Amino acid sequence: MGEDRLVLLGTKGGPSIRSHDRMPTSSLLEIGGRTYVVDCGLGVTRSLVRAEADLTGIDAIFITHLHSDHVLELGPLLHSAWTTGLVKEVDVYGPEGTRRHLECFFESMRYDIELRIGDEGRNDIRDLAKVHEFGEGEILAGDISVKALRVRHPPVEECYALSFRSDSWKVTFSSDTCYFPPLIEFAKDSDILVHEAMLPAGVDWVVGRARNATRLREHLVASHTLAGDVAKIAEASAARHLVLHHLIPTDNPRFGESDWLAETGAFTKRKVTVAEDGLEIKRTPQ
Repeated sequence: MGEDRLVLLGTKGGPSIRSHDRMPTSSLLEIGGRTYVVDCGLGVTRSLVRAEADLTGIDAIFITHLHSDHVLELGPLLHSAWTTGLVKEVDVYGPEGTRRHLECFFESMRYDIELRIGDEGRNDIRDLAKVHEFGEGEILAGDISVKALRVRHPPVEECYALSFRSDSWKVTFSSDTCYFPPLIEFAKDSDILVHEAMLPAGVDWVVGRARNATRLREHLVASHTLAGDVAKIAEASAARHLVLHHLIPTDNPRFGESDWLAETGAFTKRKVTVAEDGLEIKRTPQ
């Protein structure tokens, strides 16, 4: 059994690509001998390979919601794993609509899939992806438990925070959400709380360059959490380590780590890390 670790594969908020330094949201969680991928934003496959994860060894993929920056590379990740040598089933957990999303991807790739089955003698990828659509509550039980909490991310109704727990490690992902106090109990005593975060000083800059999104400001304010409010959640939940994720903004040199830490430091003295693509956190034995 390998060492438990969390790798933040893609850490920027939103689907736009303007910098090679950060890609949209995805994470790798290796816990209790299982390999899980949480969200599949653009770039997840390459980032997994960079993290030295075996694409053919993925046990399950979890999708928090169906915004493109969380699901755009779900199908391509599975396809890449398949062409790399995947022969076992992979469980795909996601909200309502995940099955249809994946079916449409496979249909769009039908020519390639059926060609490779016949020409290369591969098994059928469509039989390997086992989709489980979930709602709020327990997703998995056993030596690794996974629970979901519906969070507030309007206009998306099916958006879920996820909590993973083994006998020695608890890692909670907020998903995309506005300030949502029910997360306090859900994330209680997490070893790591991975929470989306937005800098108030960066909102004007993000909105100002989005020429084709006339209601972006309203969306950001209603659907995302300011860094100071994230710190309040971490403090109240007694999370041991807060990791700021799905960062808004990410590619403006005006804003750096010190800005994020200044926003959170006013509300918590707990360990705070500003995520970067490729950041690896290993479980520290208690």
